[in-house]
Amino acid sequence: MYNFDYKRPATIDEAASLLNDDTILLAGGQTLIPTLKQRLAQPETLVDLSAIESLRGVCPDGDQLAIGAMTTHAEVANKATIPALVSLASGIGDAQVRNRGTIGGSIANNDPAADYPAAVVGLNAVICTNRRTIAADDFFTDLFETALEEGEIITNVTFPKPEAAAYIKFDNPASRYAIVGVMVAKTGSGIRVAVTGAGPCVFRQTEMEAALSASFTPQALDNISVPSDGLNSDIHASAEYRANLIKVLAKRAVAQING
Repeated sequence: MYNFDYKRPATIDEAASLLNDDTILLAGGQTLIPTLKQRLAQPETLVDLSAIESLRGVCPDGDQLAIGAMTTHAEVANKATIPALVSLASGIGDAQVRNRGTIGGSIANNDPAADYPAAVVGLNAVICTNRRTIAADDFFTDLFETALEEGEIITNVTFPKPEAAAYIKFDNPASRYAIVGVMVAKTGSGIRVAVTGAGPCVFRQTEMEAALSASFTPQALDNISVPSDGLNSDIHASAEYRANLIKVLAKRAVAQING
């Protein structure tokens, strides 16, 4: 690592006051620490959010579930009141990762193979920051890029409780990152199908949403052909393989919801 200053503020306002072009926020550190070790990042100051208690907690409130940005994956898996979100969080990495990684750090990083973006978009969540609220459909913009602006800190993610939802992924057996992951949800705004792992960042499969709105059965997806254009292709899976996985996993998610 290169030398840097270390700050551990006690409040969100104090943390925000420390941010500039040469500052990086530290949440769970599951991506950032290896990046620093490999000298791929050179911040002058590292701002650790772990002392800000207001950023922690799983808070059910009627038909919504608010989760603090510094809440770990393990806490989400143990305390969330949305079964599909519990299942998703339980399948992230291993026990060590789940007890260190945080939901806010994951979505701010926006790794193309991360699980949480599928939940955020699939469940039509709202991302709350120290400045504003951002709709899920507007938050993830590109590979490792989000709508967050300089000085903006995620405070919590609020999920509307769906009528039903399921998340199914085909994961890398070593890292458990999603080679492809699909969240299918019946929400107050209709059927939503969110795909992670397949492209540069999470996206909705609108053709599947339309088909499932007409008939919520796995068979409704039989005639849909997912194009491979623009999908990821690497040592783990070709774009064509990922395209096929999207359909396979979406059908499994619908079957799970239907019981």
